[in-house]
Amino acid sequence: MPDDTSELARTFDEVSGDFDALTPTVWGPAGQALVFQLGVRPDDRVLDACCGTGASALPAAAAVGPNGRVHGVDVAGNLLECGRLVAEQRALKNIDFVCADVTTWEPPSDVPAAGYDALAISYGVFFLPHMDSAFARLVGLVRNGGRVGVTVWRADGIDRFTELAFDVASRHSPRLADGQHAGKDSPWRAISTPPTLEAWLAAAGTHSVEVRTLSNLLPATAELCWNFVMATGLRALLSGLDAEGIDAVRRDIADEITARSIHTIDATTLVGTATVRRPPATV
Repeated sequence: MPDDTSELARTFDEVSGDFDALTPTVWGPAGQALVFQLGVRPDDRVLDACCGTGASALPAAAAVGPNGRVHGVDVAGNLLECGRLVAEQRALKNIDFVCADVTTWEPPSDVPAAGYDALAISYGVFFLPHMDSAFARLVGLVRNGGRVGVTVWRADGIDRFTELAFDVASRHSPRLADGQHAGKDSPWRAISTPPTLEAWLAAAGTHSVEVRTLSNLLPATAELCWNFVMATGLRALLSGLDAEGIDAVRRDIADEITARSIHTIDATTLVGTATVRRPPATV
C-alpha cells in the first residue's frame, strides 16, 4: 500500500478505542440509516469500503441474511478486529472483515461476475486518495442497477465544533498559528451540502439519486467533545504536541464549550444513495 495509506492505517489503529466510543451515538445510527436507504435485501452481495468497526457492514450483514455476503474492507486492522468481535457476538457468519487497500480491491469469487449488489461507504469516502476517481472505480464494482451510498458530515452542522477545536489547538501548536486548518481543504467540503453531494453521485455514473439529512444533535459533554477530537480527522490538530500539550488542549476545549455556551455537537449527516447506470455495450 502507498505510504499515505500506511500512515492512515497507523493513525486509525492508534485511535481504535476512541473511534469505537462514538459508535453508539454517531457511526452506528448513520450506518443503520445508510443500509436502510440503500435498500439492502436478503441474498445481496455488499461491499462496505472504509468500513472501520462495521457501523454499516454489520447492519448490512443482518439485512442480507445467511445466504448473502458482506465484505468489509479497511486498512486499519485494529478497527476491523473490533468489528469481528461484534460479528462473532451476534453470530453473523456472512461477513468478512478484510485488511486491504480498497482502492485496489477486486471482488473475490463469491461475488457474481456482474458485480456487487450494493456499495456502502460511511464517513470514509473523503479519506480515499483522489476521491473522485477512487469512488468511480468502486462504483464500477457494482452491477448495473445496483445501489451505492455514502454518508458525509453536513458542513453547516459540524463546523461550529471544528472551529472551536482549531481555535483551542492553535493556542498550543505553533504550526497552526497561521490560521490554516487542514480540514478546510478536505475533499469532503466539495460534497458537504445536499446539492453538491447529489451532483457528485450523479457524475459517478448513477441515477435516481437521493440525499437525505440525518439530524443528530448530541449533548456537548466534555467526554463526547474529546471523543470527537480523538476519533475523527480533528485528531490531526494534536500532531506534534506532547502529552502535556494534549492535556492542555483537552482542558481548554472543555472550558471553551462553557465559555461559548455550546450545548450540543451538531453531528448532522448527509446520507446519499443512487442507482448504478451502465452505458449499453457496444458491438
